[in-house]
Amino acid sequence: MKKEYTAFWFRRDLRLTDNYGLFQAIKAKKPVICFFIFDVEILNQLEFNNDARVNFIHEQLININKKLKSIGSSLIVKYGNSTNIVEKLLKDHNITNIYTNTDYEPFAVKRDQEIQKILRQKNAELKSFKDHVIFEKNEIVKKDGLPYSIYTPYMKKWRELYLAQSISEYAIDLKSENFAQLPYSEIPSLESIGFKKSSISVPNYDLSKTTLLYYNDRRNYPSMQATSLIGPHLRFGTLSIRQAVKKALKGHPQFLNELIWRDFFSQILWSFPHVEHQSFRIKYDEIKWRNNENEFKLWCEGKTGYPIVDAGMRELKQTGNMHNRIRMVVASFLCKHLLIDWRWGEVWFANHLLDYDMASNNGNWQWAAGCGCDAAPYFRIFNPYEQQKKFDSKMEYIQKWVPELNTEDYPTPMVDHKFARERALSTYKLALQ
Repeated sequence: MKKEYTAFWFRRDLRLTDNYGLFQAIKAKKPVICFFIFDVEILNQLEFNNDARVNFIHEQLININKKLKSIGSSLIVKYGNSTNIVEKLLKDHNITNIYTNTDYEPFAVKRDQEIQKILRQKNAELKSFKDHVIFEKNEIVKKDGLPYSIYTPYMKKWRELYLAQSISEYAIDLKSENFAQLPYSEIPSLESIGFKKSSISVPNYDLSKTTLLYYNDRRNYPSMQATSLIGPHLRFGTLSIRQAVKKALKGHPQFLNELIWRDFFSQILWSFPHVEHQSFRIKYDEIKWRNNENEFKLWCEGKTGYPIVDAGMRELKQTGNMHNRIRMVVASFLCKHLLIDWRWGEVWFANHLLDYDMASNNGNWQWAAGCGCDAAPYFRIFNPYEQQKKFDSKMEYIQKWVPELNTEDYPTPMVDHKFARERALSTYKLALQ
């Protein structure tokens, strides 16, 4: 009788520790074949062939492969269409089931439904597990069974449910008998999948005692480098959300709140899939955006004449990161000062942010534009000068990214703040009346 295997499909969970789907695959008591797919449908959407995120994924796959090699196994990495590759894997190996961790984005949901159909035709199953979040889909709902659309009551319910459950880490037993003994094969090169090395790299995360201890006091000051840089690592799963929450629970409530926002926005995208392309509050789609392409270009390049906005946009382009406080400022500026559709900014962030996550990116942009769930009211318009005084009073952050400030090379403000504020208020009022 031909030997049977269980397969595990790595996706947004690039680690061999505390990986719940992999934990379950091993529990199935058949040797596990591990694989990863560079999906052309995803890669073709990327704007740059030196995307740092693809570099990061590639590096993590090499690390995983080295660890699997040490126990006589190997990571199968393919480039192409996911459905075609899964069909080929089923043909080449006697795989009874494929285990994976759930991805909640609309593209992934549709893809997994197609994969499930293929597997069922072969008398197999796609078994998907919760790993990317603590609570998923409709696990946290109001008393009437409807999803929360306001963060604070959701957060309180989240904390209540978390403390009532025993959520622990899942130990992965890296023993040779748990994994298929496969000839070792190298990971395909970046060039072979149409990419090249980026000058940008993903920084290590910092969950040190010092960072967490002073997080609440320092997190709003971009010059202090006092945040955890955890975003990309949660996005690609090099760190599990359970490990992060465990750290946050040791007396760091504000940091925990930031982690809960991830779950909140994930369930918003799941419960209200229209937010992928539309405003959560549909009436806000009536706003008559100016959408001036030249002004959008100046915003993208960090040449608006507003130093704190320009610093943020340059930081993003050069590093793939932007401080969270500054993200709010630049997003508000685009939507309110320039009256450019929040979706334009969302796409720009999606192309450049190392920690881009559809649910969080979408939720935060809609928050800034005033059109999302739990949004800042539309008449709340950040004053970039006041934000600068409050959070970068010594101009340390600005001077780092805008060295030509106070020279003739720095542009004058592209729009007057008072004029822009009044224009935004009247435009929003007109659309919402």
